[in-house]
Amino acid sequence: MTSQKQAYVYGLSAVLLWSTVATAFKLALQYLDPIQLLLYASATSTLVLGFVVVVQGKARHVFLCTRRQYMLSLVLGLLNPCFYYLVLFKAYDLLPAQEAQPLNYTWAITLALLSIPLLKQKLSKWDIIGSLVAYGGVFVISTHGDILSFTFSDSWGVALALFSTVLWALYWIFNTRDTRDSVVGLFLGFAFALPFVFVICWVFSDVWVADIRGIYGAVYAGVIEMGITFVLWLSALKRAKDTARVGNLIFLSPFLSLVFIHFLLGEHILPSTFVGLLLIVVGLLVQQMKSKRHLSPALS
Repeated sequence: MTSQKQAYVYGLSAVLLWSTVATAFKLALQYLDPIQLLLYASATSTLVLGFVVVVQGKARHVFLCTRRQYMLSLVLGLLNPCFYYLVLFKAYDLLPAQEAQPLNYTWAITLALLSIPLLKQKLSKWDIIGSLVAYGGVFVISTHGDILSFTFSDSWGVALALFSTVLWALYWIFNTRDTRDSVVGLFLGFAFALPFVFVICWVFSDVWVADIRGIYGAVYAGVIEMGITFVLWLSALKRAKDTARVGNLIFLSPFLSLVFIHFLLGEHILPSTFVGLLLIVVGLLVQQMKSKRHLSPALS
């Protein structure tokens, strides 16, 4: 198998797994509150990433970082998983999965917009057009297609879903300063964040879970969303001779996600959700092709 074919296998595997996480979040939130889900998913992903670091023979690099790099891990860990997933899980708690997932998908637009002041990138007309089209899709989804009413299905949930994209974009912008191996850096970020997540859960929620089914969902989210799928995606990009083609596989994820949401959660997929998602994807494609930016190696 050629390296490009291997890249497609890894990439499609990552996309398929990522497509299930919106459903997993909603199922887990039937038994856990967002803070509990954050704690158990983060703990699981920390173990998974630690295992990957050991298997890849990179364990010694965990202890060879500079003080500045450890501080960066702390900052990145507080952004992701701590604050990002706390906000995202709360958005999923308030919104139907078919709304929360596409809204969160606009992180790539947010990343491009924040890169202008923070990374000194220039704003092109395609950035503007892509953003307008994508956020038009957000408006269609949030109003259930009744765009003239200006009435959102859940204003607080929509705000949180969009704010999560800001946190995710900031995480990847700050992550550009990290010169370490990506898996080592990700593991250290999760390891540093875990004590803070535990304290938040202890103070504002309950560490003990009443229904074990919630733990199953949290473990799945930790393994898939925050763990092995990221490694699969990095492996795909590393093997790809044409990273743009592999990167575009990500656009399959939100549509596949709607299939899982419909059949496993029983949500009736509204026409407005599909139309809004198409607008978001078109906006992203306009931005990607014309501004020649590529999606970061992760998706929520």
